[in-house]
Amino acid sequence: MGGASAERDVSFASGLRIARALRSLGHEVTAVDPAGGVLDAAAEARLLAEGVGTAPPSLDALAGMGRASLLSTLLTMPEVTGADAIFLALHGGQGEDGTVQALLDMAGVPYTGSGHLASALAMDKDLSKILFRAAGVATAEWIMAPAGDEPVNADEVVERLGLPVVVKPSKQGSTVGLTVVKEIGALEAAVTLARQYDDEVMIEAFVPGRELTVAVLGDVALPVGEIIPVKEIYDYECKYTKGMAREEFPAQLSLSETLRAQGQALLAYQALKLGGCARIDFRLTPDGEFFCLEANTLPGMTELSLVPQAAAAHGISFPELCGRIVELALGRPAAGEGTAGAAGAAGAAGAGGNVGSGGTASRAGRTTRQAAGVDAGADREGEW
Repeated sequence: MGGASAERDVSFASGLRIARALRSLGHEVTAVDPAGGVLDAAAEARLLAEGVGTAPPSLDALAGMGRASLLSTLLTMPEVTGADAIFLALHGGQGEDGTVQALLDMAGVPYTGSGHLASALAMDKDLSKILFRAAGVATAEWIMAPAGDEPVNADEVVERLGLPVVVKPSKQGSTVGLTVVKEIGALEAAVTLARQYDDEVMIEAFVPGRELTVAVLGDVALPVGEIIPVKEIYDYECKYTKGMAREEFPAQLSLSETLRAQGQALLAYQALKLGGCARIDFRLTPDGEFFCLEANTLPGMTELSLVPQAAAAHGISFPELCGRIVELALGRPAAGEGTAGAAGAAGAAGAGGNVGSGGTASRAGRTTRQAAGVDAGADREGEW
C-alpha cells in the first residue's frame, strides 16, 4: 500500500481497511509501503487519521518518494518473501502496471488481483480498448496524442471525435490529469496537463449518459452500481469525499439492461485475461447503448469505494470479500504453472486456508501472513 503514485493516499485508505478486515478473520497482517518500508501500529494509526484529501499528492512530493522507493529491494524483505499471500492494495504506477506482479511471480509468492500481463494490458487504456473491441465490447472512439511535445492536430480531433472530448493520461487512475474539453481552444492545455502524469495521452469522444460499474469476483459479476456525482464528472474529490457523490447498488435498471452490463463486464474481464477481483466501468447512453470506459485490476477498497458496495448488495460483508479475494489468489496458478499447480494450490487452501473458517487461516501447515499492499496509490473509481 502507499507507494509513489498519484493515488498514494487512497491506497493507504484501502490497504489499512483491508488489513483490519483480514485481522478480524484471524490473519497475521504486515502492512508494507514500498516508498517507506514496513508500517508499525503507530504509522497505521496516523495514516488512518489523515484519511484522503480532496486532491492527490503533488508531483514534486511523488518524485521524492519515487527516488526513495524500496521496490528494487522488495524481494529481499522477509515480510514479502515469507508471506503466504500478498494482498495488493496498490493502484496506479508500478503497483498496478504489472511491475510488482512480475517481481512476485519471480519470487513465487501468491498475490491478489491479475497477473503481470493482464495488469499491464488493463493499465494501458489504448491497448485495453483495442482488446475490448476485438471481444465485442463497445468502447468510445479515441485517438492517441502525438508523442513528446508535438502539438495535437485539433482539426483531426474535431473531425474524428467531435466535441466535447475527454483528455487523460493513458496509464493513470482516479481521474488524475483528466480534463473534459468542450472548446477546441482548451485542448492543448489539457494535453499538457495529462503529459505531466504519463508519456502517453488519450483523447476520447465524450459519452453522455449514466455512469455504471460492475465488479467481477472470480467469474461472478456482482450487482451493477450507478454513480451520481455532485459535479459534472466523477473526479478525485467526488470519489474520496463524503457527500460528493451518491452510489446506488443495485442500479435502477431493467433486467435486460442489468444482464447486458454484467455480460459486457465479463467479456471485458476475459478479454484482458483478468483475475481475482476487478471492476469494469461503463456509460449507458440515453438511447440504451453501453460503452466500456476501462477495467480496474486493483479497485479501491475504501469506505466510499464501489466494489465493497457491490459486494454488500450481493450479501457479502467486507471481511468476507477480503477473504474471498485471498482465496482466489491462493487458487491461481503461479507463473508457468499449469492446472496441476492450480489444483495443488487450491488443495492447500482447502486443507487449511479456508479464510475465516477457524480463526487462524493456514496453508500447507503454516500461519497465513498477508502483506497488505506493496506499491502505488489508489483506485480509478468510475473513471473515464
